[in-house]
Amino acid sequence: MELRLYDTLTKEKRVFTPLDPNNVRMYVCGPTVYDFAHIGNARPVIVFDILFRLLRHLYGADHVTYVRNITDVDDKINDRAARDFPGLPLNEAIRKVTEQTANQFHADVAGLGSLPPTHEPRATDFVLPRTDGKADMITLIQQLIARGHAYEAGGEVLFDVQSMPDYGALSGRKLDEQLAGARVAVDAHKKNPADFVLWKQSSKDEPGWDSPWGRGRPGWHIECSAMSAAYLGNVFDIHGGGLDLIFPHHENEIAQSRCAHGTATMANYWMHNGFLEVEGAKMSKSLGNFVTISELLNDWPGEALRLNMLKTHYRSPIDWTLKGLEESKRVIDSWYDIVGDDTQASGIADDGVVSLLSDDLNTSGVITRLHAIASGRAGASGAALIDSQRTLKVSAMLLGLLGKTKREYLESNPKAVTVNKAVVDALIADRTAARARKDFKESDRIRDELAAMGVLIKDSKDGTTWEIAR
Repeated sequence: MELRLYDTLTKEKRVFTPLDPNNVRMYVCGPTVYDFAHIGNARPVIVFDILFRLLRHLYGADHVTYVRNITDVDDKINDRAARDFPGLPLNEAIRKVTEQTANQFHADVAGLGSLPPTHEPRATDFVLPRTDGKADMITLIQQLIARGHAYEAGGEVLFDVQSMPDYGALSGRKLDEQLAGARVAVDAHKKNPADFVLWKQSSKDEPGWDSPWGRGRPGWHIECSAMSAAYLGNVFDIHGGGLDLIFPHHENEIAQSRCAHGTATMANYWMHNGFLEVEGAKMSKSLGNFVTISELLNDWPGEALRLNMLKTHYRSPIDWTLKGLEESKRVIDSWYDIVGDDTQASGIADDGVVSLLSDDLNTSGVITRLHAIASGRAGASGAALIDSQRTLKVSAMLLGLLGKTKREYLESNPKAVTVNKAVVDALIADRTAARARKDFKESDRIRDELAAMGVLIKDSKDGTTWEIAR
């Protein structure tokens, strides 16, 4: 089946042709571990987990390499460490912040049902030359200097943007426009205001490494150039991340990697997910709509959070709302009712689902297709019913959904209410009979008993329906 992906660099949807079908390679920028991840951070995690799953489905699980890094050296981390642990030496405080935050991130993404990447390098392990010969930051910077793309000035090593004729191609910004409008410090030691830092000095209280340019630490952009090359080579298939990373981070990654290695490209496909708002507003702590993944997982099952994210195409902006989340949970609940506790999952994925996913991850179309599969089981029985249940489950698992049994799903949701459907149906039948004979005292008593079980009933002219109350 043909896979087509939208490439930010060429600004078109292109047929995906891997450099090596036996080793499809993808790199995605991971978290800077200075604070707990918020729901906006979850979007690239989920989006590129879907792509990872699809690539494994198309090329085989052993033929896909997915690298997602952890940035554990950054001035934001230093500031957080000094603020939270003022009585500790800075390096010790930094270690506490990064370990705590990285552990929480791992718990969060697991709660969202995402697979672990093949490799998860930490920036601090790739600063100095390595004994295993993998790429490192200092060596890359030395290569850039040797090739005439970087220079030392003012105690820093800077990339010379004018040394790269097509700098700015990813973002579509011409260099002269960037120089006029870039929000960068115009330092006297820079050749151009847009030149960016590859290496900077560290004070005695800041984390640092000995280098040919003195004790210091790397700039942000060079970290990903080193870690991607270390595991995926100088040129690889897909580089992903959020829309906010196109400029300057990914633009600068391309410049560093291409100029250091002398290659025409860094990655053959550049993919970016859109922004997320909460209830129609940009998420911010000042507006009170800033919410972390861990906070949401305390109240909602990870599958519902994941489905809510996937209802919108990954390149489009998404409005995260309570109403949408409640609907997503109802859908997940109903699908788990269908698949039940069948642990075999020996069916095959629906061709329509695979085809839609292969069209630039059309997850909203896939969800519509899954609804059709769920509805199509009506009237089925015996082996046909079991096949439809398993098709729903296996197909949904390509989205990272329905990977549990119904019992596991309920047990994994700390605020879920588990009820016996047969008991609830029997009580509702008794209540209906009581109402028919106008025994409203008994009707009210049964309603209260159901409420105590966590069951919300709704009466209408078509009868009585029920759902688990939140």
